[in-house]
Amino acid sequence: MNGPYCCPNCKTNRSRFNIIQQVVQPVKMDPKSGEIIERYSNEHTDPFHLSYKGPEYRVQCAICGLVEDEYTFSKFGEHH
Repeated sequence: MNGPYCCPNCKTNRSRFNIIQQVVQPVKMDPKSGEIIERYSNEHTDPFHLSYKGPEYRVQCAICGLVEDEYTFSKFGEHH
């Protein structure tokens, strides 16, 4: 989170943002009920369960509500 941000949607917000931390919990769910059958650790999943490879956090504009990767807000902030 270095450098200025600017919201690419409302194009005016440069100071009010929410940082959303994403906490990953790998689980196995029952396909009919949606109930969680098993919880895995991030290091130990079954062979068919891919690990999460997304961003650690996302940013929300506190003016218009847009949620995107931090890169989107920082790149738009560099140019405006």
